[in-house]
Amino acid sequence: MFKVLAALLPGVAAYVYFFGAGILLQLAIASAAAVIGEAALLALRRKPVAIFVSDGSALVTAWLIALTLPPIVPWWITAVASLFAIIVVKHLYGGLGQNPFNPAMAAFCAMIIAFPALMSQWPPVGLDFGLQLDLILGGERNLDAITGATPLDALRTALHGGQSSATVASVIGGTREVFGFAGGRGWEWIALGYLVGGLWLIQQRVITWHIPVAFIAGLGLTAELFHLLGPDNYASPVFHLATGGAMLGAFFIATDPVSGATTPRGKLIFAGSIGLITFVIRSWGAYPDGIAFGVLLLNICVPLIDMYTQPPVFGRKEKS
Repeated sequence: MFKVLAALLPGVAAYVYFFGAGILLQLAIASAAAVIGEAALLALRRKPVAIFVSDGSALVTAWLIALTLPPIVPWWITAVASLFAIIVVKHLYGGLGQNPFNPAMAAFCAMIIAFPALMSQWPPVGLDFGLQLDLILGGERNLDAITGATPLDALRTALHGGQSSATVASVIGGTREVFGFAGGRGWEWIALGYLVGGLWLIQQRVITWHIPVAFIAGLGLTAELFHLLGPDNYASPVFHLATGGAMLGAFFIATDPVSGATTPRGKLIFAGSIGLITFVIRSWGAYPDGIAFGVLLLNICVPLIDMYTQPPVFGRKEKS
């Protein structure tokens, strides 16, 4: 668990560089709420508190929640999301190793459905930390002054607005000032940070290659197919992989060992399907990113996937 936290640091560093230190406060709030909720539920269930609190699982959930929420959401949303993940999604199903759903993604979906306006407020690059701190702690929220559309928001708005293909193409291509070189100014560097950390996790054998490769292939190949069929109406695979939570989802979210598939073939089916659903929601859904919903939908399918992808027992013939 602590190697996972260490692997997140390159992405967090890029996040701080481009979007300010507000994310560090959100990480602290999420961590505190998750650890408090974990300790309280362990005590109520008469489980050894120190052993389970110190295993790092609650901190990993907290960090993933903070890194998927907008960095300027009010503090109480971060705290409620973390408590929801630990108490409702994890402990009400039996605790560590028993939860059928990814706690961080379940909490994210609950927050974006319950508080859609607050969850759509993302800061522009370089927003002053003092203003971020005021917004997080409950200051007045002047939407026009503090928020900006993310690349995925801009793409979704253009596609859903029925604009001409030329206009959509200009939004997809954008300018380097707003859209950077690949997936949005700052976002491509954050994605690169998560990629570096994720590759290190594979090298350390914390995770296997199956889920990251299948997720990237599922999202990238689907995006490439539609981009070839309609380049003016669909973004390139590079754009999809370099923006939003693609790299975070591929290496840190879909790889959850509890709620994900466990067999080698099952991992490929599981993650490839999440990538496909992510593209579908990004292109035609009501939300700009679909990773969280894709993960939860495939969590439901995990028992079926594992049942039909079990490798044959050594020394025993398969039934005809």
